[in-house]
Order: sequence, then structure tokens, then C-alpha cells
Amino acid sequence: MQVNVKPSELPEVLVLTPKRFGDARGFLSETYNERRWRELGIDLRFVQDNHSHSAQLGTVRGLHYQLPPHAQDKLVRVPRGAILDVAVDIRVGSPTFGRHVSTVIDAEVWNQILVPSGFAHGYATLEPDTEVFYKTTDFYAPDFERAIRWNDPAIGIEWGLAQGQAVVSERDAQAPLLADAVDLFD
Repeated sequence: MQVNVKPSELPEVLVLTPKRFGDARGFLSETYNERRWRELGIDLRFVQDNHSHSAQLGTVRGLHYQLPPHAQDKLVRVPRGAILDVAVDIRVGSPTFGRHVSTVIDAEVWNQILVPSGFAHGYATLEPDTEVFYKTTDFYAPDFERAIRWNDPAIGIEWGLAQGQAVVSERDAQAPLLADAVDLFD
């Protein structure tokens, strides 16, 4: 597996770009290989795959996380379309607590993002009919799922959406602000 690994502005969040091998028929890409990742110092065991489709441009999902003992690391990629992917440090006591990093994850660029546990995660679609595929290191556990409001002004995420363009679920729209969240990571 050939993959370019680049730390983001928050070094725990990694942007990975696997190599694609193509010819007239199309391409082949190994998007994950546990053994190779261990060689790169990334020792994770993924247990669940999720696939999301968003029909509309400007669909926002997040900022979601799961608490221990069901905290999840997420490996996110986009096989069709593009997203602005966001990770927010919610580790109380961390020198980067409340800071976020955002990057475009794009099917054409073929990049991925590794969001570790201790970070809230969300994204906004930059194209209609965008598909997002992500692997998690723990199973979905609804009793441990939490969210922070996607547009919390204290976090200051620039989503790149025009006023009123965001398509957000009622649950995400009503999520608490970071300052009001009671369940974070220590």
C-alpha cells in the first residue's frame, strides 16, 4: 500500500492520500491495509463501516462523537463528490481544546482523513449527491453518542456555505454549544 500521510494543523488528525493505479479500464486503490498502517505507526482496529449519501449541496452532518468506553476513531473518505470535513478537539485540558481543523476530502483528490477519538467530527457536502464512507474503531452505541452544535460561534468553523444554505437535521441544529456540553473527553 502506497499512501501519503500528512498531519493537519492539529497533529493527531491525519490526512492520508492512497495511491491510485489506473489504466484505460479505470483504477485500483488500496484505501486501507492494517499491516501497512501499523508500519506507519497507526495501530487501529476498525470494526464497523458506514456509508452516507447526501443528495443536496450544503448538507451538514455533525459535530458528532461517542464517549468512552465506546469512543470511535474514524477514517473518512469520499468515493463520490466532496466534503468540507471538520474535527474539533474536545479533550478537556488539551492545549488545543476547542480548536478545529478542516480540510476538503474529495473523490477526485482521493484523500482521506483520520479523526481520532477525543475529537467531534462533522462535514458539509460541497457537491450534490455526495457519498461518504467511514470506518470506525468501535460500534455505534446510541447511549454514548453526543453532539456539539455545528455552527457554535465559539468554535468559529468557516463552513463555506451561504446564509440559509445549510441542510441540517433537527437534532444537529439543537445540539448544545461546546461551552454547554457536559460530556466531553478528559
